Amino acid sequence: MQSKLRLVQSIVQFQEKELPELRNRLQAVNREIERLKNDVEEQETLLGTQMSEEETAKACLQDISLMDRYLMDLKEVERKIAQQSARLQGVDLTRTVQQVSQEKQETQHKLDTTSSKMELKRKLIQDQQEQIQMLKSTVNETKAEKLQLSSDMQKQQQLEEQCVEFTTEIQALTRDIREAKEQLSPLSAALEKLQQEKEELVERKRQRQEEGQEKVGQKESELQETNTQLHEAEKHKEKINKEMGTIRQDIDTQKVQERWLQDNLTLRKRVEELKDVVAKREALMKDMGNMQVLQLQRKLEDLKKNRSIALGRQKGYFTFIHIILREDQYSKADKLYTNKMITMRTTELVIKDLDLYYKALDQSIMKFHSMKMDEINKIIRDLWRSTYRGQDIEYVEIRSDVDENASAGVKRRVYNYRVVMVKGDTALDMRGRCSAGQKVLASLIIRLALAETFCLNCGILALDEPTTNLDRENIESLAHALVEIIKSRSRQRNFQLLVITHDEDFVELLGRSSYIEHFYRIRKNQDQNSEISKCSINSLSSYLH
Repeated sequence: MQSKLRLVQSIVQFQEKELPELRNRLQAVNREIERLKNDVEEQETLLGTQMSEEETAKACLQDISLMDRYLMDLKEVERKIAQQSARLQGVDLTRTVQQVSQEKQETQHKLDTTSSKMELKRKLIQDQQEQIQMLKSTVNETKAEKLQLSSDMQKQQQLEEQCVEFTTEIQALTRDIREAKEQLSPLSAALEKLQQEKEELVERKRQRQEEGQEKVGQKESELQETNTQLHEAEKHKEKINKEMGTIRQDIDTQKVQERWLQDNLTLRKRVEELKDVVAKREALMKDMGNMQVLQLQRKLEDLKKNRSIALGRQKGYFTFIHIILREDQYSKADKLYTNKMITMRTTELVIKDLDLYYKALDQSIMKFHSMKMDEINKIIRDLWRSTYRGQDIEYVEIRSDVDENASAGVKRRVYNYRVVMVKGDTALDMRGRCSAGQKVLASLIIRLALAETFCLNCGILALDEPTTNLDRENIESLAHALVEIIKSRSRQRNFQLLVITHDEDFVELLGRSSYIEHFYRIRKNQDQNSEISKCSINSLSSYLH
């Protein structure tokens, strides 16, 4: 500890004495560097102007003709002569070349010394920057050690508090053990009675198991008998199927014979009709005599020809139809018809079953919806009455109305949900009729009710700025309602309440209960970085006002 205190004192002395001096030196060096940079920039601008002038001159030399070049050369020579004469007016012409070279060497030496000084300055700046970085790292390390020490102190205090609590619990447990030993004697007799009853129950259970095993053996024998009967029934079914096949073949042969008999009957009828026609013809011939007999005979012959042609076509059609009926597509027509009929009847039954299932499911969903809505409205009503302090609204609730304007093709129901406020027997929509605070409070209560209804063992309850647009009375009632929720959920192991707020009064109201001990504060440090610190709820009064 003493070495750490000495280190902290040395750091404080360094910050108070040496660090300002180093900063002043650094500022002076930075100013010198800025001045030198400005000089270099001026020289570079002059060089750029000269280079641009040279490039323009070269472009002009390429574009001018030969005579123009001669004239420009003449003017250039005259200008150079004038410049040299102007330069030689104020110059001591008595100087020798050695003196001029000596002056040049002196200026070069000065330039070298200034450049070396600049390099030294740069090295000094780098060294000072490295020292500053080292000092910053040492400061950060000392801050980390300080935070570690503070956390260790807090842990030590917590351990001392837990030690005291453990000693009190041990004393209470010793007292409970003594009382339990005193109460143990009457319980031993009851325990013996219970053990005897347990043995009797075990014996009864064993007897029942034996009876059940006997019944299972009987049922297995019955099951074997039923299996044998089922096997015999399947054999009988196969015999019946074979007999049905033979019967179907007989039916097909009978149909063919019936068709032949019908054809014979029709033929006999046609023969009798032909005899009648012949008799009528003979009678007509007698009546007519020889009147146009040849023409009538020709017509008759034509009619016979047409009849024979028609009969031939009819026989061809019959043979073609018989050939077509022998194909696979038409030979299995009865079987395909029965299969399609079975599929159609089964689909109809399936449709009926699905309709019944849909109706039952719809009724159960409607019942579940009404139950959940009643449960949600009950929780909202209780929370509103325990939270809201005004007298203008008795409670709020959610109402769901079926949308009658939905299209007829849509079978599912469409609901319009709305929040209403109730006072006495009148209910009004909250939209456009409530204040901002009432709207915030209603939204919080509705979300709490939805989480309570639909979440199974909801462990985390997060609220972000819950006191927005709420007055003082409603803030106090909201804090009271949250404390009641914490109280009711205190036995739930995974329950956590997260409140994100800038309202420190609201945190102080929550801290009045015995369920909240700490809170976390987010603020900026010296380096403008966010840091989170754990604070006791008792220290909140130092931050207020």
